[in-house]
Amino acid sequence: MDQAGYGQFCPVAMAAEIVCTRWTALLLRELLCGNHRFNDLRKGVPRMSPTLLSKRLKELEDAGIVRQVKDPKTGTGEYHLTEAGEDLRPIILALGTWGQRWIDSNLSLRNLDPTLLMWDMRRGINPEPLPKRRVTIRFTYAELSDSRRNWWLVVEPSGDNDLCQVDPGHEVDIFVNASLRAMTSVWMGITTLAEEIDRDSIEIEGDRALSRSMQAWLGLSPFAGVPRRAKEPVRHAS
Repeated sequence: MDQAGYGQFCPVAMAAEIVCTRWTALLLRELLCGNHRFNDLRKGVPRMSPTLLSKRLKELEDAGIVRQVKDPKTGTGEYHLTEAGEDLRPIILALGTWGQRWIDSNLSLRNLDPTLLMWDMRRGINPEPLPKRRVTIRFTYAELSDSRRNWWLVVEPSGDNDLCQVDPGHEVDIFVNASLRAMTSVWMGITTLAEEIDRDSIEIEGDRALSRSMQAWLGLSPFAGVPRRAKEPVRHAS
């Protein structure tokens, strides 16, 4: 790794030298969520440069946590976790659970990123409440620049969902007009869709049945169900 070691034989120190470098935990999160291709990993960590992503993947390979394989159908290189990498699953999930439980939601909602939100929603869609046909949803975040304002989520019966920033040309079933903060809050389980609609921060137009069932098929962050805990007040010595 590219940082000075801790110089301790303690297993915590040795593991931290590998897992606690910048971006590594988030990269592991993406691999654990089933993203294997370089470009898909980039979408899950949109602020990470391609050069650094390549570097971190090489470091994880050297550490025996990731291995490169080729997709037999396309010949495209993919990154898969080894047994040692899979063994990190409960650790990464525990980090997310702790963050959802103890980090102030107002602090979380300062870090708004439409690319990450839409990518997360794409893979979190629950197809069961949806009709067995293609469903297209257009999300519009009016406060963003033209290049980041509109997103099309295309849900296929096969489960091969697509996310587009350019109109894919399909008939749109639902139009969702929202503030980025409100949609992120719903995804994280901080508020509900009904609450944000009542506040006029989210508006839904289009197919009524799909609109009514949106909270069910939208899916949520895997940490959305973690109950939040209030921090104990800081007590200063008198």
